[in-house]
Amino acid sequence: MAAEVLAGAGLHVTIYDHMPSVGRKLLMAGRGGLNLTHAEPLDSFLSRYGTARVWLEPMIRAFPPEALIAWCNGLGQPTFVGSSGRVFPTAMKASPLLRASLRRLGELGVQLRARQRWTGWSADGALSFDNGAADRPGVTILACGGASWPRLGSDATWTGNLPGAVAPFRPANCGFLVDWSPHLRDRFAGRPLKRLAIRFGGDIVRGEAVITAGGLEGGAIYALSARLRDAIAANGSATIEIDLRPDLGQAALADRLGGPRRSQSLANTLRKQAGLPPECICLVQEALHAGARSGDLAALIKHLPLRLTAPAPIERAISSAGGLRADAFDSNLMLRDRPGVFAAGEMLDWEAPTGGYLLQACFSTGVAAAKGALAWLDRPA
Repeated sequence: MAAEVLAGAGLHVTIYDHMPSVGRKLLMAGRGGLNLTHAEPLDSFLSRYGTARVWLEPMIRAFPPEALIAWCNGLGQPTFVGSSGRVFPTAMKASPLLRASLRRLGELGVQLRARQRWTGWSADGALSFDNGAADRPGVTILACGGASWPRLGSDATWTGNLPGAVAPFRPANCGFLVDWSPHLRDRFAGRPLKRLAIRFGGDIVRGEAVITAGGLEGGAIYALSARLRDAIAANGSATIEIDLRPDLGQAALADRLGGPRRSQSLANTLRKQAGLPPECICLVQEALHAGARSGDLAALIKHLPLRLTAPAPIERAISSAGGLRADAFDSNLMLRDRPGVFAAGEMLDWEAPTGGYLLQACFSTGVAAAKGALAWLDRPA
């Protein structure tokens, strides 16, 4: 995005990428349909960025969801709004959009140099690269990514080039580790938990999750991941409550469970009278074995406690928190101690939930960094 804005203003632009090809993380995001942005009202949209809203808001207002949608349409990639308000390209994948974007950059004369990792600056101030190449541009925009999915390129090695300016990276929109029993892990790893609600503190999120060999992941848990991660950091663990039947009130559930059990096993009672699938039955049985009260099954099903011991490794997180601190750059995204050097995207210290907020902020900060660079060069945008 930054390259397109700069080249569109008449500058000669070169993109350096240490991977063999560009856009690998975008292509990975496209496996789920490529959720570009969200159609909710802008004030609600901006609230998703937490404390980073203070400095992100002007950039997103300057290049809002409507502008991103128009950009896609201009590339011949129309979009649609899903039932949840999320915005996707009609193609439901990233590759056509990436190809169209690269084609436009080529038409603007942008040069792409792959397999060249930025290693900092030489003694005389030139950009240096791991193959011995050097460049001395009039302006530099860094868009080096965060620390999630490092095999796709965002491996955070750039942090060594900016000492003292980086907040440690932490997983965001991530799964969490749970001490499953061998029985549950071996039998149900990979199984989805559908139509549940997860509570933590005053927050309740409805959706789905997936049992993994190490714990729990999925949309419902991702939405709470920032609070859960920080609670674990402060307290050593965090306990969530899972409502396995959010569509049924506790009193109605108790009525169903209050009938005669005859010679039914607990598993059959939970299956027939509570309507629970095998993976949820096993969660209830595990909670009972761990000491949960057996006298009120309805309450247990509606408030099943689950202790999370740690975030899953950042390598598999959807995104990351941390990065270049807000006090290290100005309102135009120029580094305070490096005049003419700007930064954009996930390498900046912000986080947001899934739902289109991640890509929108990356696109918006790319545009903002480019416009900041043009202003510094005293060139019209």
